[in-house]
Amino acid sequence: MINRLNRRSFLRVTGLGAAVATVGSCSDGENTAGTGNLSGTTTSAVTTTSRPAPVPPDWNALRERLGGALVQSSEAGYDEARRSVNTLYDNHSPLAIAYCTTVDHIKACVELARVSHTPLAARSGGHSYTGYSVPDGGLVVDVRRMSGVDVRPDGTVMVGAGARLIDVYTALGAAGRCLPAGSCPTVGIAGLTLGGGLGVVARKYGLTCDRLVGAQVVTADGALHTVSQANEPDLFWALRGGGGGNFGIATSFTFSTEPSPDVTVFHLDYRDGAAATVVGAWQELFASAPDELWAAVALDGGSPVKCSVSGCFVGPQSGLMPLLDRLARTAGKPSNRLVQQKSYLDAMRYFAGCGNKTAEQCAADSPRSAFMASSRILSGPLTDPAALVALVDGRPDLNLLVDSLGGAVARIAPEDTAFPHRAALGTVQIYHKTTKDGQAAAARAVAETRDALARLGVRGGYVNYIEAAMPDWGVAYYGANLNRLGSVARRYDPDDVFSFPQSIQQA
Repeated sequence: MINRLNRRSFLRVTGLGAAVATVGSCSDGENTAGTGNLSGTTTSAVTTTSRPAPVPPDWNALRERLGGALVQSSEAGYDEARRSVNTLYDNHSPLAIAYCTTVDHIKACVELARVSHTPLAARSGGHSYTGYSVPDGGLVVDVRRMSGVDVRPDGTVMVGAGARLIDVYTALGAAGRCLPAGSCPTVGIAGLTLGGGLGVVARKYGLTCDRLVGAQVVTADGALHTVSQANEPDLFWALRGGGGGNFGIATSFTFSTEPSPDVTVFHLDYRDGAAATVVGAWQELFASAPDELWAAVALDGGSPVKCSVSGCFVGPQSGLMPLLDRLARTAGKPSNRLVQQKSYLDAMRYFAGCGNKTAEQCAADSPRSAFMASSRILSGPLTDPAALVALVDGRPDLNLLVDSLGGAVARIAPEDTAFPHRAALGTVQIYHKTTKDGQAAAARAVAETRDALARLGVRGGYVNYIEAAMPDWGVAYYGANLNRLGSVARRYDPDDVFSFPQSIQQA
């Protein structure tokens, strides 16, 4: 049971965890632990001139500005420093990895990249599905040491861009506060937020990006910007769902939070042959489910397809049971059922597979793996749920995870933030475990499943599950918001310093 939850937690929330997001990520000024100072910050005018021809990068000067915290390819520790969560990208060869602890460190990295035309990407959790946080021949701006979490008396929380979710949850739990976010413990708050931020209490409290009230960003001209709805609102809009590495490097975030609720978690296993019926019942339930309920259907490929439903209810067990009874009347009785009422923090630990482990133990036990993945957006109920199940029939290494949206997510207009999929019933994540030798076959299987979903009317995609081969990826990930995002990207990064194969300016 715990192993199944670990894998599904990973599938659900490993977003573009590298702090690469619509801005990259890190923290403020000379403050430590990434807890930036949102007051008294000055910003410069946005650069409008083209940068000159490149000059060779001065690694010695950068090392000096970083206090020695730079690892180059010829140095001890390089192989460890360049690793990301997905082992398929262990062969990526950046020129250097910079460990940042201050905004000045980040500025130094951006300045070197700008004048030398060296590719760069920020990294916090290192969960980028395509390995974009470790660019070949580039500079990795590692912000994981900028990970402070400061819960304030007014209920807001300031989080350094390098913080992992388990660190955020632990600090919030101690203060009796709740932030909707993902469940994989080592995902970075930056990548999750900047791509939107799906999570198990999203239907009740919204996406992670919906709770963002302010951020600090170092842009391509080396300036530090403090952004909010009132200050540089276009950039603030883009940070809420614009995804991967387009405007700069975020150094810290400020979120609104809620008082911690009790959360009732549940897991249901179903008999062989029930998968199509369960998917249909899940669709029917979420046509009218209360905001407090969230659930995901997991389809584990093979012969036969295995099916389970995991989820939670924000509130007591007594509120959940009538909803599970409704599901059972349509889906049938599960072969195994677990229901437990927990505190908010314990519920987040449950979905992370952490039990009673400390935050450090939880993070240390989070495994690396080799996988290929993609996603689609389920705009409404499928007319033939069996067609979805058929996609993984006889494919033991291929899984689909269907997460519910709606509720608070749907009460924000698609144009009010950069996250476009507000009206969707849910997301479908495609996940294929593999090995280095099996990577090409896994990529083909993922692509075939992705395209088959499109033929079923399940189109679009979630940028935090980014896939290099996604057709028409700009529209898939950003929808009608793509043009505005492109305009904001060109304004703040006119020379395309933060370019990578799927950056917004390449769409």
